[in-house]
Amino acid sequence: MKPTLYFQNPYQKTVESLFALICGGLVAYSLQLLLWDNAYWVLSVCGAVCFCFLYRLCAAYPRSILPLRALTAALFFTTVELIAGCWLNLNLGLNLWDYSALPLHFMGQTCLSSALVWFLLCFPLAGISQLIRRKVFLCDE
Repeated sequence: MKPTLYFQNPYQKTVESLFALICGGLVAYSLQLLLWDNAYWVLSVCGAVCFCFLYRLCAAYPRSILPLRALTAALFFTTVELIAGCWLNLNLGLNLWDYSALPLHFMGQTCLSSALVWFLLCFPLAGISQLIRRKVFLCDE
C-alpha cells in the first residue's frame, strides 16, 4: 500500500526545499554554537543552502550511487566554502577560518582535507534527507 502525500500539489518541492533550508540552517547554527561558542548567521545560511542542495539532489536521483551523490554534494559544499571564505575572510576580514597551514589549500579558504570531510559528512546527511522525505513528506523514494 502506497502512502498518500500530504502535499499533493504543485508546491510540494517548494515546501520540501524550504523545510530543508530551515533544518540545514538550524543544524548549522547549533553546530557553530556547540563547536565554537559563537555563531555567524551567514554560515548558517551556507549550511542551509548546502543541505537543501543535498536534499534536492537525493530527491532527484534517489537510486543513483551514493558515493556519486556525496561527491557531487561535496564539490558544491567546497565551492560554497570557498565563496563564503573569500567574502567573509578576505573581503570583510572576519578571519573565521584559515587553511593556509594545511597542505593543498586554495587561498587559505578551502583545502583537500575539508573537501574530504564534506564528502564523508554527505553520507549521513544523505540518509537524513531520505529519512525526512519518507517520514515527513511520505515519499516512497
